[in-house]
Amino acid sequence: MSPPAAPCILLSPVGAFDGELLAAVGEEVRRVFGCETRILRLLEEVGFARDPVRGQLGSTPILERLAAACPPEALKVLALTEEDLFIPVFTYVFGEAQLGGRAAIVSTHRLGLAPGFPVAHAALCRRLLKEAVHELGHTFGLRHCPDAACLMHYCRSPRDVDRKGGELCRYCRILLNDALARAGR
Repeated sequence: MSPPAAPCILLSPVGAFDGELLAAVGEEVRRVFGCETRILRLLEEVGFARDPVRGQLGSTPILERLAAACPPEALKVLALTEEDLFIPVFTYVFGEAQLGGRAAIVSTHRLGLAPGFPVAHAALCRRLLKEAVHELGHTFGLRHCPDAACLMHYCRSPRDVDRKGGELCRYCRILLNDALARAGR
């Protein structure tokens, strides 16, 4: 009998997703959360979440299906998509997460936009890494942080994402470490 698989954080691409970005997110998640990552496509199709009027994907129904499909050995699941996401109270979101839950999603769609032209791949990658950690932080119970340099700071625009740092503030790091300890990490 083989030992149970070590807890991991799943990365679940939705649709076509850049392999380099996926690998970079995996490395950043390992660095920040100290958990192994695995790639597993949990949702083959997300048309159920498309709003015909807005032409965007509602992120909340996707989170519900991701959480239901997440295997028991996974601590969390982070979906990554190039599709434009929304929740009813906002025109768009970079991502969404279940606060203290199992599932999060991040989109590159709005992170790559700049007035009149797309951003360079390296800038898109930096933004994606910050937002991936931010949304996974919510799944571990972290809330928005008032420290503008902290990864848990709320951002309204890609430029806001650019301004925040690449680390959690001391307070959010302590909260995350406590949550990871409770999860057995």
